[in-house]
Amino acid sequence: MSWRLGLGLVLLLAAVLSGWSAWKQRAAPIAAAPAAERSDYVMRDFEMTRLDTKGLESVSLRAPEMQRSAQDRTFQISRPVFQIPDGEGLHWEMRSNSAWVSAKADEVRLQGNVEGRSPEAAEVPTTFKTESLNVFPRKHLVTTPEAATITRPGSILRGVGLEVDTQTRQYTLLSQVKTRYEPKSAR
Repeated sequence: MSWRLGLGLVLLLAAVLSGWSAWKQRAAPIAAAPAAERSDYVMRDFEMTRLDTKGLESVSLRAPEMQRSAQDRTFQISRPVFQIPDGEGLHWEMRSNSAWVSAKADEVRLQGNVEGRSPEAAEVPTTFKTESLNVFPRKHLVTTPEAATITRPGSILRGVGLEVDTQTRQYTLLSQVKTRYEPKSAR
C-alpha cells in the first residue's frame, strides 16, 4: 500500500467523522414563533349602529379605524365617538383616544382623554372628563375608578370614582368629592 492511498483513506475517514460530528452537533430546529396577531378585518372612516335584541338602537359609533382580533374577536378602535341612547331617544356622546370593545359588545373600555356629554336637549347640559371609562350599554351604566370632573352650568364637581346611569341621568362621585359653585350672578 502506497503512502498516497493511506493518506487518502485517513482524509476520507476524517471527512466522514467531521461530517457525522457536525450532523450530531447541529442546532435543534427553532420552533416557529407564533405569528403576530392579525386582525380579521379593519374598518376605516366608518359609522355604524348596533341594535339590541328588540331591534332598538343600542349604540352608534364613528371612528377613523377599528380592528377586530382574530383570536378573541374583540375590537380595538382609535379615536372613537360613541353615541349611547337614553330612555327618551336622546343620545349621550362619549369620546376618547382609544377604545376596546368585548366580543359581545357588552363592555366598552375608553382610554385617554375620555369625555362624555349629556344629550344636547338635556335640561341641564353636563360634561364629564376622566382618563378611563368602562361603558356597559345593556345595563345603561358608565363607570370609572379614576379621578373625574363633572361640569354643569354653575358648578364643577371633582372626585375619584364615577358612576353614571345613562337612562336616569344620575351621576355619583364615589370619594374625595369637591364642589365649586358659581351662581349666575358671579359669571
